[in-house]
Formats: sequence, structure tokens, C-alpha cells
Amino acid sequence: MKSQTLRLVDAAKMMEVSYRQTKRLWKRYRGEGAKGLQHRSAGKGSNRAKPEKFRRKVLQLIREKYSGTDRSGFGPTLAAEHLADEDGLEVGEGTLRRWMLAEGLWSRMQRRKAHRKRRERREHFADLVQLDGSFQAWFEERGPRRCLRIWDDATGTTSCQMENRKRSGQR
Repeated sequence: MKSQTLRLVDAAKMMEVSYRQTKRLWKRYRGEGAKGLQHRSAGKGSNRAKPEKFRRKVLQLIREKYSGTDRSGFGPTLAAEHLADEDGLEVGEGTLRRWMLAEGLWSRMQRRKAHRKRRERREHFADLVQLDGSFQAWFEERGPRRCLRIWDDATGTTSCQMENRKRSGQR
């Protein structure tokens, strides 16, 4: 019976990396253990990150000039525009949004629109009618321009009619 060890060639196929990369990973695993398989940049800050001093300055300005209650305070987009125009501090909207969320200066609260009550339906046809119509070349070049008249009645009935001729005063 053969030993139950995994060959590097088979491991490379399973991980979908090259044989040489598998050899490098195996060597690192033997030397450092599981910690050696972790990416070397894990836990380090981004090279593009803004300095902490700049972050504190921006957040202080937002607290002093651009915050208020949830309704009257500036959101990240508007705050970024004002910081750039008035204070000369360029910071991206997404970055500012993350900073403001972390500091509790802004929340993703959805603003509810005022509820609109629907109009009650009318009892009789033609109590309240809305009309709309426009002359178009509905049949392209195969016929005259016609007017499609659409009316919506307050009972909820929608009707339409195609007219051939123009009425006086219409184009």
C-alpha cells in the first residue's frame, strides 16, 4: 500500500497554481507554518491612505461647520464639495462617507417621502376625465399622420381612439 501523502503535482492541480508556486508555498509552510501562507500585506495600511492628522482635521471641520441634526447636517457628497471649495481640502466622497459613518457623524437613514393618499374612484363614467393626444406618423410612411387620443376616467377605465383628421386650430 502506498503512503497517503499528497504530491506537489496533485496539490498544484487542486489549488490551480503552477508547480513552481506550489513548491514555494510548501517551503514557506515548512519554515513558518500556517502563518507563512498568509499574504505579506495582511494587516498593513494602504500606501494610498490619507495621513491620520489630515483625517482628524477633516472630521473636526465637519463637526464645526457642516454637521447638525440628521436632517440639517451635510451628507458626505455635499460635505466633500464644501471642503474642497471653502477649505481647500480634497477628499473623496467614499472616503469621507466611511470616516463619517465610523465617527457617527452621518447615518444611512433613508428619508421617507410624505404619504400621498389616492383619490377615491368616481361612481359614474365621465365624472372626471383626463385627455391626451398627439399627431404622429403612427404607421410610418404607409398612411397619414393620425392622432391617438387617450382618456383616463376617474372610474379607472382607460380608453383610446385613433383619429384621421385634424381639428381646427391644431397642427
